[in-house]
Amino acid sequence: MAELTYFTGPMDCGKSTLALQVAYTEAEAGREGRLFTMLDRSGGATITSRIGLSQPALEVKPEFDFWIYVVSELTGGRRVDFLVCDEAQFYNSAHVDQLARIVDELQIDVFCFGILTDFRTQLFPASRRLVELCDRMEMLQVRPRCWCGEPATHNARTVNGAMVTEGSQVVVGDTDNSAEVAYQVLCRRHHRRRVTAEVAAVTLNPEPLPFGES
Repeated sequence: MAELTYFTGPMDCGKSTLALQVAYTEAEAGREGRLFTMLDRSGGATITSRIGLSQPALEVKPEFDFWIYVVSELTGGRRVDFLVCDEAQFYNSAHVDQLARIVDELQIDVFCFGILTDFRTQLFPASRRLVELCDRMEMLQVRPRCWCGEPATHNARTVNGAMVTEGSQVVVGDTDNSAEVAYQVLCRRHHRRRVTAEVAAVTLNPEPLPFGES
């Protein structure tokens, strides 16, 4: 039986890397698939991993219909055995319903990869729908760490270096903290206290006292 599987975890846990690995493994088994992404960090229709792997993909737009696309491929004589859907948190709920229908009615495996919660610790709508509909949810085993060394569970957004908890749910950035809008992963305690790595560097490493000065 085909399955709708959701692989999830915080940033930096290897979701896109695993998406590319799944696509490779399925293709090596002789299966034909399609790769999808939305708002990838590269700015293009590509699944990119921070460790340097990448693969062209189809860009998902709000008006895109997975069901119509796959049925068109099949009726056109093109084989489709599986779908790999990266950055699934950015999809909308209708996209997830379409993917579930593809699994149930066309018996095509769908592998989704995404983040559960946003920088405000609130579920993305598509992630909520995936939790509601998926046959199986897998938490990725690679656990990123907060600057303090504890396992990181929350995604923080920074603007010009300062952590923010208000604003649009979707603002594409990266983990490069020199950017105007950037992201980093924190443990719950430091996310609640808004203590980013930059704040910790200032508060935990003050300037040395001038004892040696005359």
